[in-house]
Amino acid sequence: MSTPALEAIALTKRFRGLGGETVTAVDGIDLTISPGEVVAFLGPNGAGKTTTVDMFLGLTSPTSGTVAVYGGTPRRAVAEGRVSAVMQTGGLLPDFTVRETVRAVAALHGRPERVDVVVERAGLGPLGDRLVKACSGGEQQRLKFALALVPDPDLVILDEPTTGMDVGARQEFWRTMREDAAGGRTIVFATHYLAEADAFADRTVLMARGRIVADGPTAEVRAKHGGHTVSFRPPAEVMDVHGIDPAWLDDVRTAVAPLGIADLEVAGASLEAAFLALTGTPSTDAGVAGRSEPEKALR
Repeated sequence: MSTPALEAIALTKRFRGLGGETVTAVDGIDLTISPGEVVAFLGPNGAGKTTTVDMFLGLTSPTSGTVAVYGGTPRRAVAEGRVSAVMQTGGLLPDFTVRETVRAVAALHGRPERVDVVVERAGLGPLGDRLVKACSGGEQQRLKFALALVPDPDLVILDEPTTGMDVGARQEFWRTMREDAAGGRTIVFATHYLAEADAFADRTVLMARGRIVADGPTAEVRAKHGGHTVSFRPPAEVMDVHGIDPAWLDDVRTAVAPLGIADLEVAGASLEAAFLALTGTPSTDAGVAGRSEPEKALR
């Protein structure tokens, strides 16, 4: 049996509140991620995702429980270049060019041979001589991705990886991620774009109130918790009725026919509906939007 890429056992993190009370940001989670998985890590703001990711990266220590990356400590994995992260926070040097930035980080890692590889991998070739401050938000995000690839990591943790990218750039980014995962690289990402998670994640882990409330193949999470939607158009207005099994469609058509209802459709279960059902939180809070966990106010 191969060593898990990431394993958390009873992982817990508590903080001291401003009034002296104890706040539990992460409440005893268990999580095992295998090499080569593409995992969407979702939850509303304040769910505990950012704190959990910080523990995955060795940026903060658990109050109790354990976390291991490829069998070792997170800090050791980072030092060995086995894990990298693309975070929303953290700046770039504005007066460096794109290639100069990659070259500088490659030098720090002792991997100068990786410069051309990661520039090409991130689709930055045409932007090599452009100053970072002249790059768009999406281009800077691609540069952060290139920097994360410099040590050739086994695990990449991505926080809102496609923010600012246009549709084409997003599609290309995820094509690259799929290729990397097929080669054994493990991808864990948080995103506000639930449709993106639905389309590209093999597995979805959903946190709420410091705990994991769903964990499984994305299609199963969607089908189990997402429900179905029947939409139809009455003569004067549009209405949506949720939670009707599509097997009842013929009966519904028969029942509403005398009312003059048209355009009756049944939509399959969605990850967004599953998110709402499990968290009771608007889906716009689905990803990690910077440091918005409860502990942010405590630091």
